[in-house]
Amino acid sequence: LPAVCMFLSTTINADLPDRVGWVEMARINPGKMLFVAKLDTGSKSASINPHNIEYFEKDGQPWVRFEVINRLKRSMTLELPQAREVIIKGYEGEKEQRPVVMLGICIGKIYTETPVSLVNRTGFLYPLLVGRNYLAGNFAVDPARKFSATPKCEETRRP
Repeated sequence: LPAVCMFLSTTINADLPDRVGWVEMARINPGKMLFVAKLDTGSKSASINPHNIEYFEKDGQPWVRFEVINRLKRSMTLELPQAREVIIKGYEGEKEQRPVVMLGICIGKIYTETPVSLVNRTGFLYPLLVGRNYLAGNFAVDPARKFSATPKCEETRRP
């Protein structure tokens, strides 16, 4: 009987998502730049702090050019198609229109292209916030842990 219980325990644990902390290193793609990211189960989607946003058209489609800066003050300019715009109601009821782009995010060994809204996160400690759309099914967030997963994704779909 104990062997059966141990077998069931092993089988159940194999299906559990990876356990990560509430703050982890994440690599974004394109560019493969490292960021310290807050993993927030209270947020539905991901967002990143953009600088110098410029809107333009390419082949008749809306695109956005913006700069991102990580904690080491390294910067990178990205040019991406705008997937859509979202209207978000802020804390004080004001509505804000935000562009959304598709970014690849790597945490641990999980890489997923996910919608990321471009929002001013200047007042926040972490320029990259990762929400449930990316986390669901991939990770269990342990609020007692930090920096427990190093980005080790295989080659990504974008250069």
